[in-house]
Amino acid sequence: MKTIFQIKSVLLLILFFGLVTASTAQSTNQKQLDERVQKFLNENRQKWHSLNVPYEDGQVLHDLIVNNNYKSALEIGTSTGHSTIWIAWALSKTGGKLTTIEIDMNRQKEAIKNLEMLGLSNFVSFKHGDAHQIVKSLDGPFDFVFSDADKDWYIQYFKDLDPKLQKGGRFTAHNVLQNMSGIRAYMDYVKSRPDYETIINKSSSSGIAISRKK
Repeated sequence: MKTIFQIKSVLLLILFFGLVTASTAQSTNQKQLDERVQKFLNENRQKWHSLNVPYEDGQVLHDLIVNNNYKSALEIGTSTGHSTIWIAWALSKTGGKLTTIEIDMNRQKEAIKNLEMLGLSNFVSFKHGDAHQIVKSLDGPFDFVFSDADKDWYIQYFKDLDPKLQKGGRFTAHNVLQNMSGIRAYMDYVKSRPDYETIINKSSSSGIAISRKK
């Protein structure tokens, strides 16, 4: 009996130290990833064009995901990947996954290159094509959506994704402070929805409408 007890004790110690080692390695890997991504974002802060979000808005998206522990995100409009990096980076911390849609193949290729270089591509599923059709075909559920494609279609994206958005989840839409076609109609629509609470984040001149599903 004593021998069996000793064997069990040794096995428990091995298991314990194995878990500690794995946890330490995971923590180290995340720290290295954080340092690499933050350095890249800081160095390229003023270099993003091609319909990308400003740095401040990327930070807003990242913080929304991390602070609410969201794990299943959808992005409509990848462009070359600035917002995608912020979202994927946040999901690397929550253990989540991002699906992102881009209609322009060249922009998508550049985005994939950026995410692979940073070590974030494992957190992203890239879809190429027309978001009008792709969004309808997605199963969900999602707890976070970022819409930054054609503004005239914002309302339809919202309607298509509403049944797939979990309670407590957020539908976010970009450029709502700018005078662009479709924005006023979209804001009137989301503010009229009693099952959502909508605020506007003004960290940049673009503005992000953040609608939380009650």
